[in-house]
Amino acid sequence: MRRTAVLLAVPLLLLGVPQPAAAQSPKPSPTIAWGPCAPEEEAPERVVCAEIDVPVDWRKPKGPTITIALAKLPATDQSRRIGPLLINPGGPGGSGVSFAFGAADSFSPAITDRFDIIGFDPRGQARSNVINCDSDAVSAQGALLYPKSRAEFSALRAANKALVRTCSELSGPLVEFADTASVARDMDAIRAGLGDRKISYYGVSYGTMIGQQYAELFPERIRAMTLDSNMDHAQNIVSYQKWETLAMEESFLQFTAWCDRTETCALHERGALAYFDELYAKAEAGELVVEDWQVTPEDLTGLVFGYLYDPASWFWLAEDLLWVGGESTTVDGARVRGVPVPNGYLPVMCSDFRFEVGSYTALRALEKAQNRLAPHTRFNPLAWTDLTGCQNWPYGVTNPPHQLKASKKLPAILIANSRYDVATPYQWGTSLARQLPSSTFLTYDGVGHGTYWLSGCARNAIDTYLVERRTPAKGTHCPAVFPEPAPISAKSGVQNPLTPGLRGVTAG
Repeated sequence: MRRTAVLLAVPLLLLGVPQPAAAQSPKPSPTIAWGPCAPEEEAPERVVCAEIDVPVDWRKPKGPTITIALAKLPATDQSRRIGPLLINPGGPGGSGVSFAFGAADSFSPAITDRFDIIGFDPRGQARSNVINCDSDAVSAQGALLYPKSRAEFSALRAANKALVRTCSELSGPLVEFADTASVARDMDAIRAGLGDRKISYYGVSYGTMIGQQYAELFPERIRAMTLDSNMDHAQNIVSYQKWETLAMEESFLQFTAWCDRTETCALHERGALAYFDELYAKAEAGELVVEDWQVTPEDLTGLVFGYLYDPASWFWLAEDLLWVGGESTTVDGARVRGVPVPNGYLPVMCSDFRFEVGSYTALRALEKAQNRLAPHTRFNPLAWTDLTGCQNWPYGVTNPPHQLKASKKLPAILIANSRYDVATPYQWGTSLARQLPSSTFLTYDGVGHGTYWLSGCARNAIDTYLVERRTPAKGTHCPAVFPEPAPISAKSGVQNPLTPGLRGVTAG
C-alpha cells in the first residue's frame, strides 16, 4: 500500500543542578514485578510490563514520586542470556515501552536471542506521568515559532510563558524536573530494581543524551553502551544552530544529487534543486498555494526535513514536491498539516540547553547567519523551533550544557553516526567521541537518522559490539546505501521505528 505523505512544519511534541562526574546509586529498589501488560496495550506475545516509582526531584528522595512504565521482551535463548539491554528511541517524547513492544521487528535475532530488551517511558512522556498542556496554548505558541518582527518575538515570549503555566497547572511540578540527568537517575533505579550490577544500553537520537548522562553519573554500572545518531550536550546556541543548519543543507543536497542521477525520481527531468529553489521563491512571495493552503517557506522546509530521516522515502519526497508545485495529483490519502504536539518535548530541551537570546535583534542575527550557511534550505526547522520554543522559559536551565566528564571506569563505548544526519549532525558525534576517550566512532557514509536501520554494515557492527563487547577497528566507515525502486527499508530484515520530524519516535 502506498504510504500517505504528511506535510508538516516540524511538529513540537520533536535536556537539577549540575551533577558530579559520578553519583551515588539510588537506594535499593524492590524487585520489579513483571506481569501481563494492560489489555488495552495489545502487547506482543511474550512481552511483559511493570512499573517503578521514582522521586519527582532526586534531591528529595523521600518526597513526592512519579511512576515509570516498563516493558520487557525476554531473551529468546534464555540459556545464553547475557542480561538486560535497556533501550530508548529518542524524542524527547519517544516511548521506550512501545519500542520494546516492537523490538522483535526492530532488532536482529543476534540481539533478541541474547538480551532481555527493556524499554521505559522517560518521566513526563507517554505512560510515565505524561506532561499535559492546554491545546489552545500549544497552538498559540506554534503559530509564533518563526517571528518576523519585534512585536511577534514579544508575542512568542508571552505565549511560551503562558504555555508553561498551563503545563504546570495540568501536570504539577514534574514540568520543572523533566531534565535528562533526572532521567538517567531513573534509569539507574530501574537497574537496581532489576537486581543487576551492570546493564547494557542502546540509545538512538535523544536516547544518546540519556546514555551520555548515565555514563557520566554511573560509569561503573555499564556493561556495554551504543550511542547511535548523537546529540551533544556541549553545544551552545551558535554551534547548535550552525551544525543543524549545515546538516539540513548537506542532507538535502544528497537528495537532489540522487534524484538527478536516478531516472525513476519524479524530479529527474526537472532538476530537483532548481525546482525546489523555484518553490521556495514562490513561497517567500506568498504565491505558493495548494488547494486552500498557502504554503510558507517554513512549511516547505518542514516537508523536506521529515523525508531526510530515511532515504527510502525519497521517491515520495520528489512526488510531494511536485504536488506542492501543483504539477502532480498522484499522492494518496488525506494530507495533514503539522500541528504542535503538547506534553514533554520542550520541558526537556529547555532544561538541558541554554537557548535564551534576549532580543529579537539577536534572534534575527542568528537567522541571517543560518541563511548564509544554507542558501537553499536556509535553516533547520527542528533546531530553530527548539530555540524559539524555549524563549522566556520560566524554569531556567536546570541541567546546564557541558563537556562530559568521562570516568576512567567507563568500558569501551560504541558511537555511530551518519555522515549526513538532518537531526543529529555528524559533528555532534565526533565531538562526543572526543569527550569519551574509551569510545570507538563508527561512520555511516550515507544519509539519514538511526544507523542501525539504514546500514546492514552498521547494524552488524552494533550487534557484534553489544553481544561480544568487541568494537570495530578505529576509523571504520560503512558505505552509503541509496534508494532503489523498492524501498531499501523493506529489504533490511528489520523495521525502522524512527518517525520523521523528531529526534527519534514520538509518544503520540
